[in-house]
Amino acid sequence: MSNTLLLETLQQALHAHPEGPLCVAYSGGPDSTALLHALASLPVARAYGLRALHIDHGLHPDSASWAVHCQTFSATLDVVCDVFHADVDRLGGIGLEAAARHARYAIFAQHLRTGERLLLGHHQDDQVETVLLKLLRGAGPEGLGGMRSQRPLGQGMVWRPLLGLPRRVLRDYVDRQQLPHINDPSNDDRRLGRNHLRHDILPLLKTHWPQAKASIIQSAALCRAAADTLQQDWLAALETLRDNATNSLDARGWLALPAALRDPLLAYWLHAQGLPAPTTVQRHQIERQCTAQDGQLPCIRWPGAELHVWKNRFWAMTPRNEPDSMHELPWQGEPLQLPDRGLLTLEPAVRLPLTLHVRWRRGGERLKPVGDRHTRDLRSLFQTGAIPPWQREACPLLYEGDELIAVADRWLSARAEAIFQQAGGHPRWQPGR
Repeated sequence: MSNTLLLETLQQALHAHPEGPLCVAYSGGPDSTALLHALASLPVARAYGLRALHIDHGLHPDSASWAVHCQTFSATLDVVCDVFHADVDRLGGIGLEAAARHARYAIFAQHLRTGERLLLGHHQDDQVETVLLKLLRGAGPEGLGGMRSQRPLGQGMVWRPLLGLPRRVLRDYVDRQQLPHINDPSNDDRRLGRNHLRHDILPLLKTHWPQAKASIIQSAALCRAAADTLQQDWLAALETLRDNATNSLDARGWLALPAALRDPLLAYWLHAQGLPAPTTVQRHQIERQCTAQDGQLPCIRWPGAELHVWKNRFWAMTPRNEPDSMHELPWQGEPLQLPDRGLLTLEPAVRLPLTLHVRWRRGGERLKPVGDRHTRDLRSLFQTGAIPPWQREACPLLYEGDELIAVADRWLSARAEAIFQQAGGHPRWQPGR
């Protein structure tokens, strides 16, 4: 029965949502193992280009062997499984469980292909736990509605087609098919909030309220219905507040929205970029900074994301490494990886006749751009050129000896122009994202 129910559920889901290739988030645990195996047995799923992604968090001594297991098992199904290593921020102050999740979803967002659907093995019992955790954190209708079956992530979508099935259906499938799987001992660590809820709190609730699971699911459905009604309004507001060219948001327009629209709109906009949503405390900080005056450059940071308020707009990104102002790199036109994950190249790809040096701001830099009668300091160039504040410290400065001759590809001195004309190329700076 479990075999049939799981396969039927997936077939119906694929029939109802036939668009886009499929990628399974494959941890190697029983739930994702059941999902991957069942999909691999369906010709319709293979027709969508089924593949798998495994994230090695490096948090357990056996994590490398788990990655090998996932690739080996996937190979037996004739499914490609790509493995990526996560850099989990253990000191971010949000707990190891949340930090691992942020790192995992950042990788998913980075590697999802255009229009691809990332299938997760989340089931009904996971949904119950999620709703209770959200309640304990003071969530509103969006959070209390539980996990959405679909939401955007990177260039694709997260898809949870098994939210209507209880855990036992997936576990029975694994047992009957005798599928090899990983038992992560961290799932039994009751110091983690979700595990404490699963192993201690929910069994106790069920002794007093046998219908607790069904009631929680029903309440979540009502909250989801309310959240979906609100979604129509905040999606319309997003179209007005978001600039398509820069993917920035009108900060003051966002603040003018009712609170019931502000929070889910902000979370949706961040998730679409592969970034985690802020906590309640951080959202309040964002609200306070919306009306920052000219010259003020607020930045609100939380693990996995930072949000800048500039020119009355929100700009969100992953935290980046700031370059060492005393560091310098030699450059003759080859592609040069910069500390903030940016790139400096020469187009077309030619060789400079001499070696320049790339440095970063130390203070007091000045340049006379070609066609300008005056020598300008870097601050005024950045302001007139509308270089975002978070890019200014990372902007590569090109030196010939001790003379500043170019500010990235934005401003060139007469000497720099002569050098690049002689080489037959022009510098191109791609800031880190």
